[in-house]
Amino acid sequence: MKLDICSAAKGRPREFCVDEALAQALRVFWSKGYEGASLTDLTDAMGITRPSLYAAFGNKEALFRKALDLYEREKLCYMSQALDAPTARDVAERLLRGALEMQTSDCEPRGCLRVISSVACGVEAESIREEVIARRKSSSDALIARFEKAEAAGELPEHMNAEGLSGYLVALLQGLALQAGAGASREELERLVETSLAVWPTK
Repeated sequence: MKLDICSAAKGRPREFCVDEALAQALRVFWSKGYEGASLTDLTDAMGITRPSLYAAFGNKEALFRKALDLYEREKLCYMSQALDAPTARDVAERLLRGALEMQTSDCEPRGCLRVISSVACGVEAESIREEVIARRKSSSDALIARFEKAEAAGELPEHMNAEGLSGYLVALLQGLALQAGAGASREELERLVETSLAVWPTK
């Protein structure tokens, strides 16, 4: 049974847990992408009515942005932690292994929400696509800055720069997510991670 949000004017609390509802919305967006997730999909998963969704979260776009915040805060927390690793190789290993664990969790959908949603192409989804691309660029810029420190420390080969190394690692991470989304097994993904680390160009 779907639960309605109680009237704010009466000062009564909501009849559903906003955090839990948002977590369920995240799973729908993660599984189906922004365009593929209908309002019916969302309200069914969240266990609320459309008026409740609008009252608590705003429209679908606003709900997605909140879900994306949650995704980055909880599911991608390993990314910011990896940047504190002592060497460029350690950064790469932490990112790859963190992505591996997330993609092979039995509790979560496969694939990357930011990759899935960045290919949204409808008019309605254009602002969402731009938002996702901007967030990915922010993450990429942080990785480039970290590898610039590694470059200054002499970790990178002479023919390589921080931007190129960052792009290479991002491509590996995106490939891992895409293969996971396509149904690759944990063993297959582990081989990808181990091979990537075996040919990683810095020590």
